[in-house]
Amino acid sequence: QVQLAESGGGLVQAGGSLRLSCVASGRIFSISSMGWYRQAPEMQRELVARITSGGSTDYADSVKGRFTMFIDNAKNTAYLEMNSLNAEDTAVYYCNAILIPGNKLGPSRSYWGQGTQVTVSS
Repeated sequence: QVQLAESGGGLVQAGGSLRLSCVASGRIFSISSMGWYRQAPEMQRELVARITSGGSTDYADSVKGRFTMFIDNAKNTAYLEMNSLNAEDTAVYYCNAILIPGNKLGPSRSYWGQGTQVTVSS
């Protein structure tokens, strides 16, 4: 069973920084892509950042220059470093991975973590 587990959320003052982590565990043959998404109350889930197997990183316009995503391949862990946080960043942040589960080549599947709450106060 493959699981994604986010951590690092919490309450932070505007202008502050926070680092989120996402660990992919279980039987994993390979990971194609990992990304971060967020969802505020009564809002749609939106892409924050994503890294593909080709090494390309995409960021939402609203976080460019403030957030940085990176992956530690040896640990199957994705990170999202968030700086200059503001109230508009308040949301539940979700980790997503597209990967091949198991110990041999097979179909890719998409997995989601449970989410971690980020609250930015003034």
